[in-house]
This record gives sequence, structure tokens and C-alpha cells, in this order.
Amino acid sequence: MSTLRVLCRDQPRRSIALATDDCVLEITQPNVDSSRNGSTKHQDPNRRLLEAFFRSSVDLHGYRLLGEGWGTLGLISLNRDVFICVVTSSSRAATVRPGETVLKIENVEFYCLNRADYEYGEEYQASSRFATEDIGSDDLHDIKDVITDHPFIALKKLFSDGSFYYSRDFNLTERVQDRSTGSSVIGIEGLNQDMLWNSYMIDPLLLFRSRLSTHEREKLDNSRILTSVIRGFAGTLAIPAAGLRISHLASNLPSSLTVISRLSSRRAGTRFNSRGIDDDGNVANFVETETILWSPPGFTFSYAQVRGSVPIFWEQTPGLIPGQQKIEISRSFEATQHAFDRHFDFLELNYGAVHIVNLLSDAKSSELSLSSEFRKHVAKRSAAHQDESTMSFDHYLLRMTDFDFHAEARGPLGYEVSSQIYEILKSALDGFGYALRETNTNEKSSPSRRNQEVSRVILQQEGVFRTNCLDCLDRTNLVQTIISSMALEMYLHQRGGVMVPEIRMRHSTLWADNGDALSKVYAGTGALKSSFTRHGKMSLAGAFADARKSATRLYVNNFADKARQNTIDILLGRLSNQVPVELYDPINDIVTAELERRADEYTSSKNIRIWVGTFNVNGKGDGTTTDLSPWLLWMREKGGDNPALVVVAFQEIVELSPQQIMSTDPRPRMTWENSVKNCLNDYADRMGNNRYVLLRSGQLVGAALLVYVREDALSDIKNVEGSVKKTGLSGMAGNKGGCAIRLEYSNTKICLVTAHLAAGFANYDERNRDYATISGGLRFRYNRSIEDHDAIIWLGDFNYRIGLENQEVRQLIKKNEFSRLYDHDQLNLQMLAGRTFPFYSEGLIRFPPTYKYDLGTDNYDTSDKARIPAWCDRVLWKGGCLKQIDYAAADLKTSDHRPVSSLFDCTISIVNEVQKDKLNRVLYDQHRVEFGAMMTSGDLLENDDEASRSFANSQGLPPPSSDRHKWWLDNGSGARSGIAPSMQGKVPNIVGKPNPFAESDEHDWVNPQMLLDIADLREHSMTEAADSAVTKPQRPRKTAALSQEKPSNSTMTKEAQHDAAGVTGGGTWEPKPRLPPRPSTWETREHISPQPPARSATAMHASTNLLDGMDPAMDKWKPLLPHR
Repeated sequence: MSTLRVLCRDQPRRSIALATDDCVLEITQPNVDSSRNGSTKHQDPNRRLLEAFFRSSVDLHGYRLLGEGWGTLGLISLNRDVFICVVTSSSRAATVRPGETVLKIENVEFYCLNRADYEYGEEYQASSRFATEDIGSDDLHDIKDVITDHPFIALKKLFSDGSFYYSRDFNLTERVQDRSTGSSVIGIEGLNQDMLWNSYMIDPLLLFRSRLSTHEREKLDNSRILTSVIRGFAGTLAIPAAGLRISHLASNLPSSLTVISRLSSRRAGTRFNSRGIDDDGNVANFVETETILWSPPGFTFSYAQVRGSVPIFWEQTPGLIPGQQKIEISRSFEATQHAFDRHFDFLELNYGAVHIVNLLSDAKSSELSLSSEFRKHVAKRSAAHQDESTMSFDHYLLRMTDFDFHAEARGPLGYEVSSQIYEILKSALDGFGYALRETNTNEKSSPSRRNQEVSRVILQQEGVFRTNCLDCLDRTNLVQTIISSMALEMYLHQRGGVMVPEIRMRHSTLWADNGDALSKVYAGTGALKSSFTRHGKMSLAGAFADARKSATRLYVNNFADKARQNTIDILLGRLSNQVPVELYDPINDIVTAELERRADEYTSSKNIRIWVGTFNVNGKGDGTTTDLSPWLLWMREKGGDNPALVVVAFQEIVELSPQQIMSTDPRPRMTWENSVKNCLNDYADRMGNNRYVLLRSGQLVGAALLVYVREDALSDIKNVEGSVKKTGLSGMAGNKGGCAIRLEYSNTKICLVTAHLAAGFANYDERNRDYATISGGLRFRYNRSIEDHDAIIWLGDFNYRIGLENQEVRQLIKKNEFSRLYDHDQLNLQMLAGRTFPFYSEGLIRFPPTYKYDLGTDNYDTSDKARIPAWCDRVLWKGGCLKQIDYAAADLKTSDHRPVSSLFDCTISIVNEVQKDKLNRVLYDQHRVEFGAMMTSGDLLENDDEASRSFANSQGLPPPSSDRHKWWLDNGSGARSGIAPSMQGKVPNIVGKPNPFAESDEHDWVNPQMLLDIADLREHSMTEAADSAVTKPQRPRKTAALSQEKPSNSTMTKEAQHDAAGVTGGGTWEPKPRLPPRPSTWETREHISPQPPARSATAMHASTNLLDGMDPAMDKWKPLLPHR
């Protein structure tokens, strides 16, 4: 039976209430007039603002039942609507210890907080999707608008896939060893954020919880309304008392064996979309798996292992041929070590010593390159620790064992060869130990806590095995099963027991289920080799099952993973356009505004120098023979500083051929990488400066982008990503397109883009389209675009030409009249017209056109084609933090282009998050005291409305109204106005006082005869004006189509003419002249942009419809131009 009711109230504001037997959590739309509290930030249309109230008791009159559930996972904004997610169905998955149950989520529901359109549910949607298209329906008024695209369907499917777990009894995000004891309430503050999967959704409610009083906070925790979930696996199998043969544990109660896997949410994703490591040290597919054996009367054994992707920066693209997906190491060794160290610092802090079990193959070149880089990083870290430590070799914090699983399994033993790892790891296993706790219900934890369980730590695990293969799925799960079995057997042996077949069989079953569950999350199918894990041998049926799973993985990874990755990113709040939900808190708005004013207390800035350069090498792929120093170093040799970032763009590093366009060859790029790096570091060594390391490179056929960073600046850089966008052959070929790299330097986001746009003198429109395609279509991870950055620099061969004759251009070059050439430069003209690169800047060009030269000379093209010289190679930039220092071309004659370079100063913002959080807490506490009890009650707006009612205005006006209180309805007054004339026989003065609030001598109430006299006077003046218009010259007639729009006076009845003239009383009617035809210009405009008759009628002066004659205002009337 569910413990939570989901209730809804539609008036006066839509509210959703989560009610238990003891308390109610109500979430509603904010009061529209709450801006009187001094904050207008909530009026931002992109802000998702709600109010929350927590009460021990509340009148639920007016609420209706929407559903029932077990707890809420939090709030999320989807397509400008805000939803609250509630667990509606779950099943028991595991029982770790008596009273500690793990539940698996089977279904969730999303309830919209701002409208009721989604309440019909998906079932109503399916049955009514075509209801509005029933042409033969007789009762169209009964048809309701049906939402046919529920934005939460993908999230609901994700939550219901059987991989999410929660517990109402204990903190499921922590392992047994780290769990606190003596508390029956889950400590919200103690949740492990690394393993928490609904942190983005639940954070607004946790922030609201932190603002409650201590008593209310405890009551909310006890209600179990707020639910924290993990993703992974949980399962328990019972072991009969006879199966656990431990001599000193004589009990007839069964024991329980549990396996729990917690998948990290830090770098979560699908197989080919999430690989390697990030700058914070988080790795893809990082899983902590814990084996737990509980045995009566109260002993709990626990052993933890971890798995995770190879902790270097690498990527892999999906492909249709299994095993042939290309692996690319995206960062150099030097640029990776800091992230590698952070990862193992985290492991050592949380688990102690680390022993790596590397299962990658040395026979496959792709896996061999990963293993080689992995070993180099381990060796460097181990050497650094050895220099700092006096421990012996056996007590190093980091050790590594290579076990080529595939090579070993090719022998006669097959997969059974995996058992050989027992001898290899036995010594490390003995050194790490395991965790053991004893729970005693007979002791007293304190005088006030009688007969409460007390857990006593006997042993702690002091190290961990970190196992990896390529995907960390199949091979990893098999080896981890063996390690877990070894640890369990060691425990039973030390306790005087034995690993009987009943325990071994249940252990293998749990681990096989665990492998299947983790594989479905990451790769979309169950684990391979699970038949061997489950039964201890490989059967023919198991081999066929593995083949079927491989085929399914091929489909899922190529066609379904992109959508699954996007859903995961939405759940974790990582998309760049996501708007978090906020709960209304005026104190927080005040604090936020004050934090912005005092930003200098926690924010600092520094200037760095960025050098960028672009060079079209004309198909020359061998960069080792090219001296690049005239281009790369000339600015520094003039006395400039050593740049923190060096950005180099090349075009045409390969000769464009059909084979090259279809398959990029990375070897020329790597040659140029080494050539640039050697040039930079040779100069740095001569000058005694810091050396440079390659941060990241990218390539699109012949275009390459290389980013180098000074060694001392590596620690300030994070979130480095690359992306490409093809524009050749309508986006199918990479001979033209863009390549981009983005990074975050401290708190400043920088994007660097190189592009090779369409060639041809007259193809500037195509070049404009290429820019628009790259700028709008190139996306980084989490849907970040180029424009989502603080500083953007474009560099490359843009191919824009100069619109003058060849000889004239060459003459102007000889005269160094570059400004006249720039006036006819296509890029300059297109930017001035707003057709390309909007809001970008370019420095003053003081160098001759960079294209096209005869090779090895300073002569422009002397071939038969005689191309017009042009500034094809350009550098453009955008961002308030950028300041261009220099812009020049280098005299390098190895290509038909000259290389171009530019130097920038970039102001980097540095935010001290620790100091900011500290200041935020101080300010919040100060303002909270000022607000007093209103915030502690959690119902500020209720008090705010009450306060507004007591507002006393000096002029006796009623207090301002609100959604809850409308003063004009007090004392049972009706909604219809009851204002009566102050004097009998009077009527409101509707003509004499246009502004009723302005001071005037006019009376508010007058006699009716006065209004009739005014009307007669106005009619008389209009008649005289119409008569005087007869002598005015006639205007050109309208077109036939327009002249027939209205009937003439001659065809109207006298009564109709009488009504049209607006005659009141018994006056005599006389025909008035008709409205002259419109000018001839109307005919031309109507012909160009015909308008429907209704629009033509509304374009006329209003009184012409009444008089069908001359209106005095028509003297100044002119036809309206159609809206363009």
C-alpha cells in the first residue's frame, strides 16, 4: 500500500500536494504580485519559479486525487513546463540486513505543476490521437485539445527500465563500511553525490528543506517524501542455515548474500558517447560493486571493488563492423597527467591503496595503444610516490597487473584460465582485507536509546581492486566475480567456515545478474560471457546468446545510443539550454543580488596572452622540413610575452582525393603537430621559459586545429572538447567545413574554430551559408554551441575575394593602399550587410593579400588563370574579454598562401567558489534573522498577504489585492459593480471628462439632455464639413475590384441610408457625396501585394463605413503599405 497521495488544486492557483498521514508538502505557482517583496528576478521568462510549503496539517478541501506513490524524485523543467516526478510502483530487490530493504523502481509518473493538459495520460493520448481529425463528428464543441507529445516519455522510460533503486531504510549511496550507525533516519546531508542520480531534480527540494526549522526538517525526513536513487544493480539470495558452515555461529536462521552496484553519475552515458576521463578525474562507466554477507546473530561482511574506463582522454566512434571501431587518444601525455592524478587521488582517499587489473589485449593495436599510455601514466605516478615515500615495494599505494584475458583464453582451458588470476592477486587481496561489522541489539547506545541496534566495526577494508577492459563490461565482470569469490572464501576460512557449493552457486548467479544489468545500462544488452559466470562453463547455447547480444549491441550503439545519451543528460541537468527549477525564496533573491554587487570579494581576474595562426599549406603533408619559426615566433621575438595558449590552424594538409575525403588520414596532422611543438619548445628552452604541451587537436580531412598550452597553465584548464561539421557535398563530405575545440580557462569559456569555406570568386553566398551551417550546426557535448562561450575566435581559409579587376588590385597592392582594397573585400561587405559573421570583429589589415602566390616567390599568380589576389586567410573574434594586440602575415614562401597570425590579450575570470559559498551563507543568515519567523514557518507569502491586509493608506484606500484576497469582494459583496448615481435623474458624463482621474471643472454626473445637445452640435459640424468637400477636386478612381466592394447609395434603401448617416430624431435625410476613389498608387501596390477585401476595408478610415461619403479626415488619409 502506497504511503503518499498526490493531490491537485486548480484555484486560485494550480497546486500539487504530496500528502502523508502526518504532513503535506505543497508546491504551487508563485503569486503574481509577490514582486512587492522587492525582487523582480522571478519575472524572467526563462526562470522556472515555484513556491513550496511544508505543513504538519492542512485543510485539503478543494483538492482532488491525481495518484498515489512512494516518494518524489524531484522537479524538472521540460519544454517550459514544470513537472514533479513521483515513484508510483516499486518492488523489493534486496534485503541487506534485517530492516534494510532495497526497492527497485518499476514505474514513475510526471505531474505538471503549471497546467492540467497532461492529466489524461499516455493512455488517453493513444486512444484520442486522431479524435480531432474526425470530419464526421457532429459535436465538435466536446472535442478537447490533446497533447500528443509528452516531453517526459523518454525520462519515464529511463526510470522504468529496472536499473534505478532506492531505500526507505538506509543511505543506499554509501557502502556498509562508510555508513553511520545509530540513526533510523536517512541522513540527507550524508548522500554520496557521486552515486546519486536524481541530484539535479531533488536539489531544489533539498535547498527548501535546509531553510526549514529543525523540527520541520526532521518531520520531512521521517515522512520519506524525498527519495534518493542510485543506478546499477541490487539483488539478494538467501543462504540456508545448513549452507553457512561457521563453527562458532550456531543459528537456525538463514543468512543473506547481497550484491549492490552503484554507477557513478559524474561521467554517465552510453558506450560510445562516454569514454575515458574528464578534467576532474571522473571516468566513464565507473561502478562500485559491493558483496555483502549477513549472518545471524548480526555479523556483516562487506567487500568492495571498482571498475571504470581507462583513465586517459580517449574517444571511440561507433561503426557497423564489430571490433573495428576506431580509438583516438585525444590529449597528449603531459596534458592528461593532471586528470589521471586526480582520479587516483580520489580512489586513494576513499578506498586506500589501489591495485589495477588491466585486461586489455596486446594483440589489438587500438587496445595496445591504450594500455601503453595507461602504463606510462601509472609509472610516472608511482615514481613520484616512490620519491616521496619510504614504504617498501609491497606497500605502494598504486600497483598494476596486466592480464591479457583474450590471449590467455585462447588456450585449451578457455575462459577457465581466468582462475589463474587467483595466484596473481592473492597477496594484494590478503593485504587489503575486508570490512566486518557486528550488530548487537542487547546493548544500549545511550540512556535514552534502549534496545536499539548498535553496530561495532571489527575490520575495515584498506585497499581496492580497480579492474578495466575496453568497455568494463564482459571481461571485467568475469574477473570481478573471481575476486569477490576469493574475498568471500577468505572471510569464511578465517571464521572457521568453508565455501560450500550452495554459496558459490548463489554468488555466481548474483554476479551474472549484476553483469547483465550493468551491461544493459551502458551497452544496451546483457553481458557477454554471462553463461560462464553463471554456470562456471561455456555452453553452445551461451555462445549463440553472445552472438545475438553482439548483433543487438551493434544496432543499439549505432542507432539508439544518441537518444539514450540525450535523455541521461536531461536527467542530470547537463544540457546547455536546460533551466533549473527554483523554489521561491525572497531571501535568496536578495542574497543573489548582493552577491552580484560584491562579486569583487570572491572574483578575481588575470590577463593571459593567446596567439592564433592559420596557414593553408597547399597539400604539403610533410611538416618536418618546414621552418615555422618566422610565423610562430616573430611576435615574441619583437619582445612579446610567452602566450599561455597557442592555437594553430592548417588547411589542405593532405591532397584532396576521393579516398581522403571518405577516410581521414591522421598521419599528416601528427607530423605538423610535432613540427609546431618542436619549434615552440626549442625557443622556450633557449629563453628559459615554460615548455608547451599539445592540449588537443582535431582534423576534418585537410583542415586541422592544434591547441598548445604552457605547462604551468595546465591546471587552470578543464572541459576540453572537440567537434567537426562538414559542409562539402551538402554536408556529406569533409573537403570543406569547420573544426572546433572548446575549453574552460578557469571560469572563462573559450571556443576556437577553424574553417575552410567554399572556393570561387562569385561564391560568397555559398561561403555565407557555410558559416551559418557551421555556426548553427556544430555541437559539443551537452548540446553546447559555438555561441555559448565568452570568447570565440575563428581562423582559417575563408576564401572571400576582392571585388576589383585583377590589374587594379595588383596596382593598389604595389601602392600599399590596403584600405581601398578592404573597401571592396567580400568578407567586409558581407559583414557590413549583416549576412555573415554577425557581431564579429576583425583587426585593421596592414599586410598585402595572402593569396595567391607563385611557390617560393613574392609574385602573385602568373599562371594562365591569373587569380585575383585576395585576403583568403583571416582571423575574426568576438567577446568582451578579448583585446587584439596585433594582426599580421608572415613571409613564409612554402605555399601559395601566406600564413596569418594574431595576438590577443584575454581577461580570465577566476571565481573562488569556497569564498563565494561562505559569503552566501553569511548573507543568508543575516537576512534570515531580519525576516524572522516568516521563513522558519516555510510560508512567507501567506504571512506576506496577511501583512498586506493590514496596510493602512493615508488617504483611506483599501489594501492592495492579491491572488488570495480581493478587497472588493469583502463581506460577501458581488463581483458586479454596485455603483449608483449620486443624484436621481443623472447619467455619467461620457463626453466632457476624458480622464476621470484628472482634476477638472467638468461634472461627473450630468442631465441626459446635455448629452443630446452635444450630439446634435457635433452632427451639425460634420454636415457642414461634408458639404464643403463637394468643391474639392475628384481623385483618381479605384480599380474595378475595389470599387465593387461597397454598394453605392443608389442601390441602398432610404431606411438603410438613413441608418448609415447616423441620423437621430426626425430630421430630413439628404444624400451626401461619396468618398472619392483612392489614388492610382493603390492600384500598383495592390497589384504587387494583393490583400484580401477584409484588409482593404480595415485600412479605410472608420467613419467611411458609416457615411459612405466624404470624411473630413480623408484629406490627410493615405493608403497603408502592406506589412513586409
